[in-house]
Amino acid sequence: MEIPNVLEPGSSLPQHDLTSLVVPLLKSVLYRDEDAQAWAALLKLQARVRDYVAVLALDLVLDEAEGYAFLRSRSTPDEDAPKSPRLVARRPLSFQVSLLLALLRKKLAEFDASGGDTRLILSRDAVVELVRVFLPAGSNESRLMDQVETHLNKIIDLGFVRRLKPQVSSAGRAAQEPVYEVRRILKAFVDAQWLAEFDQRLAAYQAQLAAPEGDANDA
Repeated sequence: MEIPNVLEPGSSLPQHDLTSLVVPLLKSVLYRDEDAQAWAALLKLQARVRDYVAVLALDLVLDEAEGYAFLRSRSTPDEDAPKSPRLVARRPLSFQVSLLLALLRKKLAEFDASGGDTRLILSRDAVVELVRVFLPAGSNESRLMDQVETHLNKIIDLGFVRRLKPQVSSAGRAAQEPVYEVRRILKAFVDAQWLAEFDQRLAAYQAQLAAPEGDANDA
């Protein structure tokens, strides 16, 4: 079925149709700061996009304040009802990645409460310090750095963190330490109710730190 272009001729926006918006959303998150034109078109067409993806058992999650949008599969309340094919994959996460996501989400909540900048930017060492308190004393530093970078790379692939260009010092030299921005879309996946039980969850996490990395949770 061909989907007609619904923007009026002469509009200052590019000629986006539903397909040009839905297909990218099926693949990943749309960020306002990465594609301002597509974002503006989505705001204009969001009612039609919602109707269109509803046929696919998907919901459009759009946060104008934070500047992101993505598609989420609808849950099936009736367990006996036939399940439709899942278009948006659920990705299994290792325990360590889940822990790091939880710690980053808590850090984002604390950052927002401070009323400062809107962008939470952390160095690799700062991320390591978040994790260190949950590891046995005397853990190998080099191995810890490698593990944190591996888990961060996974989170970057998921779209919750973005690697930034190295900062430049006053002498004109690029900093050696990697720097990361925690994307605000993380708030949509780890909500306030989850954070309210954060301390209890961390106690459970600490009890599982010795468990094999094969333990997984659904994102």
